Amino acid sequence: MSVDGFAMALRDRAADGHWLVNGDGVRHRLPVRRWHGPAEPATAEVVARCAGPTLDLGCGPGRLTVALARAGVTAVGVDISAYAVAAARASGAVALHGDLFEPLPAEGRWAHAVLLDGNIGIGGDPVALLARCRALLDAGGTVLVELEAPGPGLWQGQVRVAAPHRPGLTTLGPAFRWARLDTRAVHQVAARAGLAVRDVFRHGRRWFGELTVSSARR
Repeated sequence: MSVDGFAMALRDRAADGHWLVNGDGVRHRLPVRRWHGPAEPATAEVVARCAGPTLDLGCGPGRLTVALARAGVTAVGVDISAYAVAAARASGAVALHGDLFEPLPAEGRWAHAVLLDGNIGIGGDPVALLARCRALLDAGGTVLVELEAPGPGLWQGQVRVAAPHRPGLTTLGPAFRWARLDTRAVHQVAARAGLAVRDVFRHGRRWFGELTVSSARR
């Protein structure tokens, strides 16, 4: 089972200053308060593109799972964090506690799989992750994935979550594998996973891709 690397950040919902730290020291701020809030406007187009049963992979506290359900979509969240799943269920979401690489209900019959908030990084191998999504989908299914803005390409490596401890001090969580994928590199990565990029779209500073099952794999 994958490491629950975001446990500290998820539990400390009110604190600022959580970071995802690469092995080389480069830091990326984690939007912890956003995870625990209601679905933000940037997710509206993602929700609009889901017209059938949807898996919200790495659902966290469930804001997107809830938004999908409120839009009339059958939605199930999946997360490695027991705390996140409990929070999602408390918000009214249907959520499963487990590793998305392990068996899930109705494999091969989902219409959509969603990877937001950097969740393309889960497991540190976007090709393997998207291939797993491909296996979960039916023949006409799509993957909705949040991407990096054009520029950094594909990055893979070890990261740790840094959480505020007291002024001037932080606590580092366990190291785990992670990845980032931008709007340019997604085409090659998707193809290796048996998917094709149907569309790339943005909302403000955030970028998303809609991937479909490649005709060569149907």
